[in-house]
Amino acid sequence: MKQLTAQQIAEKIGGKLIGDPNTVITGASSLETSKQNQITFLGSKKYLPQLAESQAGVILITKDLEKELSGGHNYIICDNVDLAFSEILLIFAPEPITYAPGIHPSALIDQSVSVGQNVYIGANVVIEANSVIGDHTSIGAGTFIGQEVKIGQANEIAPNVTIMHRCIIGNKNILHSGVVVGGDGFGFVPGPQGLVKVAQTGIVQIDDDVEIGANTTVDRARFEKTWIKSNVKIDNQVMIAHNVEIGESTIIVAQSGIAGSSKLGRGVILGAKVGINGHITIGDGVKVAGTSGVVKSVPAGEIVLGTPAEGQRDFMYRHSLPKKVKRLTGKLDELKKEIQQLKNK
Repeated sequence: MKQLTAQQIAEKIGGKLIGDPNTVITGASSLETSKQNQITFLGSKKYLPQLAESQAGVILITKDLEKELSGGHNYIICDNVDLAFSEILLIFAPEPITYAPGIHPSALIDQSVSVGQNVYIGANVVIEANSVIGDHTSIGAGTFIGQEVKIGQANEIAPNVTIMHRCIIGNKNILHSGVVVGGDGFGFVPGPQGLVKVAQTGIVQIDDDVEIGANTTVDRARFEKTWIKSNVKIDNQVMIAHNVEIGESTIIVAQSGIAGSSKLGRGVILGAKVGINGHITIGDGVKVAGTSGVVKSVPAGEIVLGTPAEGQRDFMYRHSLPKKVKRLTGKLDELKKEIQQLKNK
């Protein structure tokens, strides 16, 4: 069992300890469920009511909450509680699941496939002709990899992932179960006999350090590539259409959808269930609130919300307007009554 003293933890995360430096911690949990040998965190004033009843041995807090402290607990003050707690979770987490290099006997791998060193390929994996698998990559059971796919080094590909022909996966990526990379983009045009399929001749390119959540789909481009750049983090059940470009270090939360040929800049954050219209540009650092629908391009650095999405000031003005109109209407009715009374006199 891993164990650290409160003082050792404070030193590791660069925090200031208030309390007993010799308190021994063997794990981490939530504020409500933590025991005396566990560490937790308090990131917001709204959870202060839970503080009095918490049994946690050590509680991480930010400096602005220091004045709210109550007795009976040990605290570590740190600049970024979420980041510090994430570091601590890694310390106490179980050892990661690993797979010994090797190819399961049931895997079907074309003779032309190039497989690097220290690669794990699980049961019932299919890898088709002329594909390349880089060193130290892990491919889970039931995964399908089409023809002429290029996969770099140290990727973690979970069971039942599909990577279609000619797509490119960089290095140190994580693809969770159910991810589909390179399915056809959705393209049809009306013809004399009905809808005619538009050929989707491009690829998907995923750069390095990208994580894609379960059951997310990334469509191949109509031409050239759908491109997910380095350090992008995508949640579960996200839809990314053909020819979309997603800039570095962007975060896309669950059930969001991005229509074809849209471009997202660096460091964009899309909340859950955001919809992005096709052929628009979302600038660097834009933040879009959950459930918003973005129908036109957004300049860099903006925060938008609502459907159609708009800036915070416009959104609040528009939503407060009915109440203002109602008050004015009431006042107008009162004035009408007063005028009528004056006429009657």
